[in-house]
Amino acid sequence: MTGLYYEEFTVGETIEHERRRTISESDNQRFCDMTMNQQPLHLDAEFAGETQFDERLVNGLYTMSLAVGISIPETTDGTIVANLSYDDVEHPNPVFHGDTIRVQSTVTDKRETSDGERGIVTMRVEVHNQDDDLVCEFERTVLSLKREHAEA
Repeated sequence: MTGLYYEEFTVGETIEHERRRTISESDNQRFCDMTMNQQPLHLDAEFAGETQFDERLVNGLYTMSLAVGISIPETTDGTIVANLSYDDVEHPNPVFHGDTIRVQSTVTDKRETSDGERGIVTMRVEVHNQDDDLVCEFERTVLSLKREHAEA
């Protein structure tokens, strides 16, 4: 377990996640297949080649899901009760096959639950590509264990 307990999160703290991922065509194809998303902008090279992007785009939900996965080891691995929400999702720049993404999470808010046994933590997650372009950002709110109330 590498995640943080509620009391270990500090509002204003930015966590730079060390893991990075280069997104392949296969990653994008499998995600679209599993989610039954047949948007031609993600799958059809001919179609996408006639758009403003000139090539297929990586599914934005895959980018977001991957960002959450990358962030888990340093934030909530083993210390989370539940993800409560994902809010204010934006995709300001496209992600293409072959892009390498990196992720950072900034703690923007935290508060104890009414029973005092857990806490709610909100983080702003930013995703950048290899050129440092912001490609996705969102708020992730989690219900986090407090160390003293965690099961041994």
